[in-house]
Amino acid sequence: MSVTDLPGSQLDRPMFLRQLSTDEYSPLPYTRRDVHTINRVQDTMREQAWRRNTPVRLLVDSKSATAAGLDALNREWGETYYQVPPDSLSDEDAARDAFSGFDRVIDVQTHFMASGAYPSFPADMLIQLYRDIMPEWWQDLDGEKPKWDIAQWLADIFIRSENTMGVLTSSPGLTDLRNLFNPEMAATRALIERFGGSGRFLTHAVVHANVASDTAQMQQWAEELHPNGWKVYTMGQLTMNGWIDEWMLDDERYGIPFLEKVREIGPKLVCTHKGISQMVDNGSPRDVGPAAARFPDIKFLVYHSGYEFFTQSPAEGEYTEQSAGYGVNRLISSVLGAGIGPGGNVSAELGTSWFALTRRPEDAAHVLGKLIKYLGEDNVIWGSDSIWYGSPQPILDAFRCFQIPDRMCERYGYAKLTDEVKHKILYKNACRAYGVDMDAVLARTANDEVTWARDALAEIEKNGAGFLRGGR
Repeated sequence: MSVTDLPGSQLDRPMFLRQLSTDEYSPLPYTRRDVHTINRVQDTMREQAWRRNTPVRLLVDSKSATAAGLDALNREWGETYYQVPPDSLSDEDAARDAFSGFDRVIDVQTHFMASGAYPSFPADMLIQLYRDIMPEWWQDLDGEKPKWDIAQWLADIFIRSENTMGVLTSSPGLTDLRNLFNPEMAATRALIERFGGSGRFLTHAVVHANVASDTAQMQQWAEELHPNGWKVYTMGQLTMNGWIDEWMLDDERYGIPFLEKVREIGPKLVCTHKGISQMVDNGSPRDVGPAAARFPDIKFLVYHSGYEFFTQSPAEGEYTEQSAGYGVNRLISSVLGAGIGPGGNVSAELGTSWFALTRRPEDAAHVLGKLIKYLGEDNVIWGSDSIWYGSPQPILDAFRCFQIPDRMCERYGYAKLTDEVKHKILYKNACRAYGVDMDAVLARTANDEVTWARDALAEIEKNGAGFLRGGR
């Protein structure tokens, strides 16, 4: 069943049930379970709109709408994966309480597009990709073509979500198809700092290890742009005809010389996109373990954790020898094969993986359970891949209240997601990977421009439109 077969519109559902994607993958079709979940959410939203005498579109961004979507997923999948109390579906204060308790968040994967970065065709393709995978309650891509510019990035990452910090990164490319070049990322950081950003975000420098002019500039970039990590795409460069110029981290021609240069000039953090590749060979994380074992002084952060969509790869399940060649299991197999255990120099970032898994909670439990079991609770890191999907707040709230069922912990040896583990994933592990002093950041940001803007928005949302019209 396609989205056109569903009653209502994208505006009457929370974001993570909408169909969204990025430039890196095609949108996924709805499953029968998705359709059932959407119908449940629509019924709940219409009922709440009637009770509150409020249009549905004014409720979609609310915490209670997120709670309604997560509750619908629990009901459809027949188990409590998302721990949302019943009153949170109708009471906004109860919903806020349900999603509270995690006041420090570092989003290590955020994006925006520089003016004129993408021609119309790729941009239109991206929008349709995102719509096909997003949960139906995600409404940021409805209506007019979304703006993925710096203004929208600032609003979504720092005002419309609870991020303490963010990392600005970019896709690869040597042409205008690329959303941001390295000097543009550094200039954005300098601009925000000048206007009181208080060290709220970090930056990458993207390196094409198989392009001599790029590797020749690494020393200059390190000295002048001060990146906090190096971002690489072993799939090569994205063109209108797909990916070209592939390489791998452990190949002697490009990968090893690049890592030797990282070791020489720093920073010693390599962030590599793995997975979300339609199963192309160079999108596999099979090279991560060997590279990390050869360079134990370099930290490797695997963006998207090697996840592939269930239409391209079997659904995530228990890690076994038979399933080692699929999805996140490829990363686990690579790390284990290299003799790197929990707490080693390889970490997994969630990114689009968690966005896609939110509406597939059984797979989500397997992915989180496996990553923590084999890489360690200190080696899983939060990222959202926004602003491609709009504000990441709904999937952040979904993660906060997610729990791996007892039956899966008992059968597969997964650990429960305690508050401490969630704190590690949401910010502590990123602090260690990126060298962040969170106490210092909090002291600097206590009264900065982001804080007052966020507080003003929260006050307006809490009191409704009447707050603004009370003096009339």
